[in-house]
Amino acid sequence: MNNHSILFLSALAVAQTLPSIAVETKTWTLDSKSDYDKAKLERVALRSDGKLTLAPTFVELLDSEEPYLWAVAQDSKGLIYAGGGSPGASSAKLFVIGRDGKSKKLAELPGSEIHAIAIDSKDRVFAATSPDGKVYLVNSAGKSEVYYDPKTKYIWALSSSSNGDLFVATGDKGEIHKVTAAGKGSFFYKTEETHARSMTIDSKDNLIVGTEPGGLILRISTAGAGFVLHQAAKKEVTSVAVSKDGVVYAAAVGGARSALPAPPPPPPAPVATGPGPIAPPAPPLSFAPSFSGGSEVYRIDPDGAPARIWSESQDIVYSVVVGCDGKPLVATGNKGRIYRIDSDLLSTQLVASTSTQITQLTIGRDNQSQCSVLTTAANLGKVFRLGSGTEKTGTVTGEALDAGWFSSWGRITSRQTADGSVTLESRTGNTERPGSHWSPWATVTDRISSPSARFLQYRMKLAATTGPSPEVSEIEIAYLPKNVAPTVDEVEVTPFNYKFPPPTSSSSTPSPKNFRLGAIGQRPPGPSSSSDSSPTEMNYAKGFTGARWRSADRNGDTLQFKLELRGVGEKEWKLLKDKLTVRHLSWDSTAFADGEYRLQVTASDSASNPEGKGLEGKLVSEPFLIDNTPPKIMELAATVMGNKVTVRFKAADALSQISRAEYSVNGGEWTLIEPTTRITDAKEHAYAIAFEKGPVSEQTIAVRVSDQFDNQSVEKTLLR
Repeated sequence: MNNHSILFLSALAVAQTLPSIAVETKTWTLDSKSDYDKAKLERVALRSDGKLTLAPTFVELLDSEEPYLWAVAQDSKGLIYAGGGSPGASSAKLFVIGRDGKSKKLAELPGSEIHAIAIDSKDRVFAATSPDGKVYLVNSAGKSEVYYDPKTKYIWALSSSSNGDLFVATGDKGEIHKVTAAGKGSFFYKTEETHARSMTIDSKDNLIVGTEPGGLILRISTAGAGFVLHQAAKKEVTSVAVSKDGVVYAAAVGGARSALPAPPPPPPAPVATGPGPIAPPAPPLSFAPSFSGGSEVYRIDPDGAPARIWSESQDIVYSVVVGCDGKPLVATGNKGRIYRIDSDLLSTQLVASTSTQITQLTIGRDNQSQCSVLTTAANLGKVFRLGSGTEKTGTVTGEALDAGWFSSWGRITSRQTADGSVTLESRTGNTERPGSHWSPWATVTDRISSPSARFLQYRMKLAATTGPSPEVSEIEIAYLPKNVAPTVDEVEVTPFNYKFPPPTSSSSTPSPKNFRLGAIGQRPPGPSSSSDSSPTEMNYAKGFTGARWRSADRNGDTLQFKLELRGVGEKEWKLLKDKLTVRHLSWDSTAFADGEYRLQVTASDSASNPEGKGLEGKLVSEPFLIDNTPPKIMELAATVMGNKVTVRFKAADALSQISRAEYSVNGGEWTLIEPTTRITDAKEHAYAIAFEKGPVSEQTIAVRVSDQFDNQSVEKTLLR
């Protein structure tokens, strides 16, 4: 017996990749940072391990009505100065905010933008403009004068030392200039980079400088001796900060740094577009509007040992500062977030601004002389104060959670500290996006009272009482999908005289026609309990027939199947097999009378549901034949005329078409015969054969006829 495989693509295999939502109580557990990626946090801080607390106070001090603010500083009297502007604008803007909270535009300076502000020990205000960079001295009346011209295009940072010297970090040539307290300026240090991108001063009046494109973090002594503390993996060090105990923090962004500093390209005309993640798109810098590569923050200990302590692939760091509690704060875009780095492993998203980018952080004081952090922002240009205290209340509004099917709701619970209070609310609906067509918000006291639906949204309110903020480490939401009856989507009777092999069988067999089921397109998306696909091979087995079927259960329940057979004209179904867990069956059809039958497949999900709660789905196949009776051979006769033999006969089958006829002479090979109509397409045919009479006087002529079910008849006639 020859072997052959029957190959098909089963849609059941596709269903195995879909999520299971079997009808049992399910729980959404929210306990990681990623669980809140699409949640709306209002006055709530999110730690990288998923813990939620009330955020620090974050107050808007100024809306400049300018697109971008880039620099902020505060003098000893509590006055706050903020500067910014737009690429291609006719002037750069300097604003002042008084102790009473009132603000005004103090000065307009030549150039497009202010990227650096410094205030010395005498409360003199210096503002640096770009492009065509110059340092201006601005008095309290808003009158300005050029204090120093470094003859360069960009000025990125200003820092004032303890002895009153003003240091100027520039672009194009990557130079540092020094202006003495007496107002005499000169070149101080060449970084050998295109840009001295960021700068601060430590307690010993050493400069800490970050560069671009080599990603260098330099320490430059008061004598002008430079030493590379660390070379970042990224090309642009956008910000540096130093703690009181001499720890250096540096933020680097962008793609991999260049092996060698690149020479500056010729500057094209400024482009009046929105700011890039790091600076406005003013070529030749790398701060393009689409900035890739993410960010990293490094810590360099006083002994010089570096470590990467924070990284983010999406947020781009503009500024880093040592906060009031001694922990580094990181200002980012393009979601306007401020992070606190709590340790080498943990960080906390403190706030998310209404502006797209937080561009600078600097330490200041509030009206009660308490330490606070001042911030500038871009898109829109604003000034904020990040306080040392925490908010009294905050809200977390989650995204719409999809139960996958119409569901009933259980409890919402939160794991929290005993401090403060936490209130949970819910609303539900049957559309992906919550709106007015959803149920109203309802407070959860014990169980969720919102109506059954497919989608649920939660809202959590945190409130401080007399103690610290409550801390929520986990939210759990229980739900129960409604049970839905399974479906039997297709039933296919397999080729006759073939049998599905047992699971361990690897044999292949002569091939019947290909199965039809595998060619059918996928059913509509939805969960399925399918865990079995029909074998890709069948074994030849005379008298066997079979079926396979495709079924689904939207709840992902375990299904069992019952097969019943009924002859055409019969009234009742006869059980063939029950409690099947696979989706195919073969049976010996010789136990059934010849005739036309239908097969009914019933799928039940009772195994996955409480007693009496299971549901069924059914489908009846198209009619199919069982035919185990061979065709009849009639009127077989042979005649001789001269040396020519003519054999004639008829063949007929009661149920199926004749498939082939053959003859053999004296036990020789079988030779195919075509009917007198030449086309084999009916249940009855006539045949005529003519051949030369052999040398022997007696000849035995046998004819063999087969029907479509491989049933065969053989008859013979003797010729003398």
